[in-house]
Amino acid sequence: MTEAVLPTIPRQDPHYFRRGAGSGWSRPGSAAGQIFWTHNDSGRGQFNFSEIAGNSTAVAISMVYYPGNRDAEDGLFKLGSQPGVDMASNILEEFWPDLERKFSRKHKSTGNGSF
Repeated sequence: MTEAVLPTIPRQDPHYFRRGAGSGWSRPGSAAGQIFWTHNDSGRGQFNFSEIAGNSTAVAISMVYYPGNRDAEDGLFKLGSQPGVDMASNILEEFWPDLERKFSRKHKSTGNGSF
């Protein structure tokens, strides 16, 4: 719902856009902020309707599917925790290439045939 169906209504792009550069808290702040603010198909920023409505729909479906062990408190907890999980995922996606480059055991060749 969040990544495929709902983005077509307001014509939003559900992809995460990595900054790759920035200072201090700007990169994780940008990664976390893309949960609430995203790009539409024309490249302009707008409220991330598909993320919020998609998470709400997923929680509602899970509560209907398993009604015996779900209550409003459980639904609100899931609805509140899902943006946090998505923010953590965006932050990991933002820094993963940097971490991979730093901790990679592969050595790049110099391009002149010597190692």
